Order: sequence, then structure tokens, then C-alpha cells
Amino acid sequence: MTDAGTGGPGRERAVVIGGGYAGLLAARTLADHFTEVLVLERDEVGRETGAHPSAPQGYHAHAMLAKGAEVLEKLFPGLRGELEELGAPVFDYGERISFLLPTGYATRTSTGVRVQCFTRDELERRIRGRVLDLAPVRLLGGVRVQGLGKGPDGRIDTVRYRTAAGEESEATADLVVDASGRTTAIDEWLTGAGLPVSATSTVKAKITYTTMVFDRTTEAQEYDLAYQMTFAPSVRRGGAMLAVEKGRWVCSLFGFEQHPPTDPDGFLEYARTLDNPRLAEHIARRSRHDELRRYTNPGSTWRLHHRNPGWPEGLIAIGDALCVFNPVYGQGLTVAAIEADALGSLLRRHRSAGTGTAGLSRAYQRAAAEIIKVPWSLSTTSDLMWSPGDRPLAARFAHWYNQQVFALARHDSDVWTRFVRVANMTAPSSLLMHPSVLAKIARRAVSRQPEPAR
Repeated sequence: MTDAGTGGPGRERAVVIGGGYAGLLAARTLADHFTEVLVLERDEVGRETGAHPSAPQGYHAHAMLAKGAEVLEKLFPGLRGELEELGAPVFDYGERISFLLPTGYATRTSTGVRVQCFTRDELERRIRGRVLDLAPVRLLGGVRVQGLGKGPDGRIDTVRYRTAAGEESEATADLVVDASGRTTAIDEWLTGAGLPVSATSTVKAKITYTTMVFDRTTEAQEYDLAYQMTFAPSVRRGGAMLAVEKGRWVCSLFGFEQHPPTDPDGFLEYARTLDNPRLAEHIARRSRHDELRRYTNPGSTWRLHHRNPGWPEGLIAIGDALCVFNPVYGQGLTVAAIEADALGSLLRRHRSAGTGTAGLSRAYQRAAAEIIKVPWSLSTTSDLMWSPGDRPLAARFAHWYNQQVFALARHDSDVWTRFVRVANMTAPSSLLMHPSVLAKIARRAVSRQPEPAR
């Protein structure tokens, strides 16, 4: 059976492999430029599906950085308001947050960076409903992609798949988007099409998460987010607790080469070992909780498609299918949103130039690499410090510099605000290398001030 294209030149059909968060963002962007957007999803999903079952990380605490929220509001106007009506709080990152750095609590001050907490489940449900309302979008659930086909010109132009009923089928496409997540079979698909596999860059940092979702009590609270960050090599345990929609907390406890318990009593005891007591305090006050879930992330992996000399036209990748970040840094959702926005910009540019999709794939993969480069460097530089035998000089310096920034952030609102803006991707990392910050670090180093106590 063949699911043929609609014919004609240019942008008739795009096929998105994967209907999770990144796939939905891709479909939203493509719907502005293609007659049809066919989404192939391995799970059976519908309008009310939240985080889909094949994404185990979807049940855990997620951070949408301020830049990501800005892009989502552009793609889905009014989304923040919808979530806020459900009880997902919007707040200043420096005012309603209890943030325990390796050097102590960050100063509480207005930063001008506004963020919102919600579950991945509700976010995907809201986005999925909006995307399925778009006339060009058609979603097929229960589908397994078998491979890719290329035309005489070497472009990827076909996706072969098996339906839930076991039927073999294929869809022609002017553009194929791999949004199938961290378990993508892209290597197999490329090999099957006679194309070279892309190299990967991997940094191991085995972090295990256990998450409990529980009710918020009616007592007044001073914060909407409580956090203790891990920091190599000494701070191996951490946690994040976020106030989310429908009067709940979502709390993820994590550990480097440690396993937070999945039973309620053990979970609470693990929380009590943290230096930020706010997590355990609220866990202990709960009157009900959902099933506890655990997930282990082995580290970060970046598929270097932009460096693959044989990368074909007609194929791109987005989200975790392109780069998996260590979730502890909260970068993945935001990077995928920026990638989708960049794809839209390229499609508009190609439309204005009248070039269809010619050259789009390579241009997009280069643009995505530029988007990934800074957050990848920020997260992996820290993760390299978990490995005693693999600490490059640049990573050691960056780690030392971060420690100085964290020490200043305890009492210096300007340094903390700069860190918050960089961490939320609303400012370049160079903001933390400003002469005023360098001067403060130098004075601290010269005076040989002892590390502040927590």
C-alpha cells in the first residue's frame, strides 16, 4: 500500500517522525509552509494524550527556560495564560525561588526573568490539541517507521512504515523531520538508504531521577521552586520541586551514580539528606501522591549531522533525536523550541527566494548546531568533572570560574541576575565574562576569601 503525495512541485508534504514535544513543534512550524504535514507516532495518541508512554523522562520535573517560553508563546499565542488559568504559576526567577548553589543560597532579588512551572504532561496535552486543530496536520498513531527512501537526485523523499494493523505502507515527502527522540533509529535508516552515519559526541554523567507528584497544602508558600543542584565532584545528590498546575508539587530527586528510592518513605528520607530542607518539608506534609517513577539518564549525546559530508537533502532532525542533554540543566525543551523557530525562519527565507526546499537540510543542520553549541558547552563542561581521568584544562577552568560566580551570587544581585539570564538563554554566556564580574572574581581571588559556608 502506498500513501502517495499530493503531487506538484515545492512544498506539498512534510513527514514528521515522532509526535512528542519536538515533533509537535516541528508540525506546528511546517503547517505554515506545507499543504500536508503527516505525523507518524509509535504510540496511540489523541487530543487528551499528555506525555506519551514511550517517553519515560516525560513524567519527571521539567524546566522551561525563559527563552523557550518566549518561543512557545510565539508559536502558540496565549499558551502561558492557558496554563496559568490551570494554576501553573508565573514568577520572577529570583524572587520566588529557593536555589541552593554549591556555595550556599542564591540571593533573592528581582531578575526581570519570568518563568512558569508546569508538568510536561499538561504542556504536551495543550500543544497537541492546538497542533491537531491545524488543517494541514494529520497524525497516524501506532506506527513504526521501517526506513527511508531516496530519489534519483539523492534526496530523501520517502518514509516506509508499518501501521498498527501490520500493513506496510510508505509516504512520499518533500521534507522528512526526525523527531523520534533519544531512541531514534536514524543510523539504521541512513545505512538502509546507503548513506553514511553521522559521528556523535558523548559525555557520560549517569544521573538517576525519582519523581513524586503530590498535592500542595493550603498553607501560604514563599516560593514556587525549590532546588538543590548537583556539582561535581562533591555534591552528588540534588533535587527540584516545582509548583505546577492543579494545586500540585512535582518533585524530582536525583543523584550521580545513586538511586533515589521509589517507595514513599525512602523518597522522603533521601530528601532529608539534602541541604535544602524545603523539599523534604513539603513531601512530609502531603496528603496524597501519585505513583513514584524512576528514570536514569546515561549522559549527553549530540549527533553531529552538520559535519556529515554525506548528509542528504530532504532530511533534518530536531530535539532529542539530534541532541540529548543531561536533564539536570533543563535545556532540552528550550533548545527544541528554538530549533523549531529556526526551521520556520529558514522556510520563510527559502520561500522568499523561490528555492523551495533546495539546500534547506544542510542550512538547518548548521543553524541547529549553532543553537546547540552554547548549552552543550555549559552542561558538558560541568559533567566532565565527574570523571577523574577526563578533565581537560578548559573544563577545569570553566568549573573553577563557575564556583567563583556561585560564591558571588550568594550576596551580589548583579552577578546572580547575569547567571539567571545566561542559564535561561536570554543572554549570551559572555555576560558572565563582563569586566565588572571579572574584577569581582579577581578581588576575591587576591583576598583569598574562604569558601562561604552554606
